[in-house]
Amino acid sequence: MKSEIVKIAEGAKAASRLLLSLKTGLKNAILKKMARALIRSKSYIMKANEKDLKKARGRKLKAAFIDRLRLTDKRIKDMASSINEVAKLGDPVGTIEKLIKRPNGLQIRKTRVPIGVVLVIYESRPNVTADCIALCLKSGNSLILRGGSVAINSNIAIFDVLQKAASKMGLPKNSLNMIKTTDRKAVDIMLGLEGTIDLVIPRGGESLIKEVSKKSRIPVIKHYKGVCHVYVDEYADLNMAESISFNAKTQRPGVCNAMETLLVHKEVAARFLPSMAKRFVEAGVELRGCPLTRKILRRITVKPAKESDWLTEYLDLILSVKVVNNLEEAIDHINKYGTSHSDAIVTENHEYAMKFLTEVDSSSVYVNASTRFTDGYEFGKGAEIGISTDKLHARGPVGVEELTTYKYVIFGNGQVRK
Repeated sequence: MKSEIVKIAEGAKAASRLLLSLKTGLKNAILKKMARALIRSKSYIMKANEKDLKKARGRKLKAAFIDRLRLTDKRIKDMASSINEVAKLGDPVGTIEKLIKRPNGLQIRKTRVPIGVVLVIYESRPNVTADCIALCLKSGNSLILRGGSVAINSNIAIFDVLQKAASKMGLPKNSLNMIKTTDRKAVDIMLGLEGTIDLVIPRGGESLIKEVSKKSRIPVIKHYKGVCHVYVDEYADLNMAESISFNAKTQRPGVCNAMETLLVHKEVAARFLPSMAKRFVEAGVELRGCPLTRKILRRITVKPAKESDWLTEYLDLILSVKVVNNLEEAIDHINKYGTSHSDAIVTENHEYAMKFLTEVDSSSVYVNASTRFTDGYEFGKGAEIGISTDKLHARGPVGVEELTTYKYVIFGNGQVRK
């Protein structure tokens, strides 16, 4: 296994050098062909996905987990649409970010370049396969994919369709690679290939990300989990707050940008919570609340919230609710229990909105909008390869720009340093 994986990694490294000179027009043509191939191969991909769904049901996995795994006609069309959107983006490679002219005549250009070889280790969402391929191709990186066992059939089907389409268009050999074994030893081998693999991006549960971060000898872009909040301020439009809160929790509860904790100012809690809670309960959401929340909602079943609930990424139809005394308490709660992912305030008070945006230490902060928008496609990036809660080198949805680094290119006419 080790010799095979090393061979794949070395092939990807060689391909990354060829990708440096790949023209933007060819990249875009390959991406468009990939998008068409996905649509044409829809039935083939969905048959493979059904094998994974059957296995997941047999293991009695949670409904939210199965939802992340499931491919539908719309989701395959969305994958194709994301690839086309990536094709429309500007090519970051070769972009001159800064031009410095020195008194001695030197011209120094800070220029965008690909990172090199990107390894993505992911779990149950098959669309990640297509997103990663599109973004790495556009940013000039070679790619190694290693998906989880639960989605293995879906991942292989999508990869094979896209790789075949790219090969026909002249993409350099070994630019796209997939480790098709589900043996966990493969991951350990890859994480030790510093000097060959340049960047690791783990996508999945907290345990996977922590394990990769602990073992990797290669730089890692990561987020551990998404404990996201919506804070309903005393100056909130309560109809808007209800709509935003409901969307943030229920639109797709099994994803990292779904709300896990609802914070409500004490001045509006008695007016806001009863109708909001009723709507949540009707949608099948289990509520866990602080003492004041439970008192206000005494006619509705609300479990007592434990300290651990404020720290929990449920990825399910479960919601923690807390009544706070003021904006400062809300901000303190988010910075203490949140995960620097996505947090929102609903308010008509501009001063409070700006204070929230400034003081909440998260990669994405919102005023009067759902946290569900933290997504590469929604941010105009076409797709994302992950959402980073780190502060270096990328933060928030990671798109083509974040998959590049830079180098200094210097032009002279004989200058020597004295």
